[in-house]
Amino acid sequence: MAGDVALIRIGVSGWRYAPWRGRFYPRDLPQRAELAYAARRFSAIELNGSFYSLQRPQSYAQWYRDTPGGFVFAVKGGRFITHMLKLRGIEQPLANFFASGLFNLNEKLGPILWQFPASFRYEQARARLEPFLELLPKTTLAALALARKRSRRMQGRVRLAIDRVRPLRHAIEVRHESFRDPSFLELLAAHGVALVFTEGAGRWPLLSAITADFVYLRLHGDKHLYRSGYSDAALERWAERIRGWHFDPGRGVSRDVYCFFDNTDDKLRAPRDAQTLARKLGLGPACAPSSRAALRAQPGASASRPVIATD
Repeated sequence: MAGDVALIRIGVSGWRYAPWRGRFYPRDLPQRAELAYAARRFSAIELNGSFYSLQRPQSYAQWYRDTPGGFVFAVKGGRFITHMLKLRGIEQPLANFFASGLFNLNEKLGPILWQFPASFRYEQARARLEPFLELLPKTTLAALALARKRSRRMQGRVRLAIDRVRPLRHAIEVRHESFRDPSFLELLAAHGVALVFTEGAGRWPLLSAITADFVYLRLHGDKHLYRSGYSDAALERWAERIRGWHFDPGRGVSRDVYCFFDNTDDKLRAPRDAQTLARKLGLGPACAPSSRAALRAQPGASASRPVIATD
């Protein structure tokens, strides 16, 4: 959420991976305690089960209880919307997504990530994007109004109440080179939606543009997709970029930055790399801001034009 103090949050995508047990997680740690353990080592985690299927309100409520104050979940939007429907006829599926329990995260609900498939080209998306962006709710109150349009099959597994009106943030990850188009960036900026900075070992384009009042970064591996770890030098380069995105002295703007590692394999690179990057940025596992982050942010102030990064 946009707030008075801009934060840098470093975390991982998901937390339940069998190879982590006995290595990242203590060998005798019960599986039900894994989220609580991870949430005390990272200030944010990307919740990716919601990408594969609608989760239940009870699950969101439990995840809220298992995590400390100040922690944030980024929630991945459903692939039914992005991969199967490809943004067509999505009002009710969007309603179902927001009705499925997200409101139980309360103040721990962070950005919502919408990942487009690698086969989805900008030429296909162009006519569908603006209606999609217009449907995305910018507040929890708007999300509640949308959620009330859920389908009947959702009966008995919805949460249609909010604790308070809060701003909502959205980010879009594209995986096709055709999105390297100024009109796409202008459209995101007009709606205050962040373009995700994606590193995918050269498989997907790394587009560099700031189109919102926050930055969202996903690191899938620099040399081998989902597998390779990051060298100390590579993490230092990302730390320097994050510092620049977080505080822009030329514009006098401080931004929240969310960075998630998704280079998960049996070598546990994601947790280790995330912790190393956090240390390089002077961040602890708690959600305390860095010295630069203590500067006042400008909540809700999205750029009217995209800022092209020069890294």
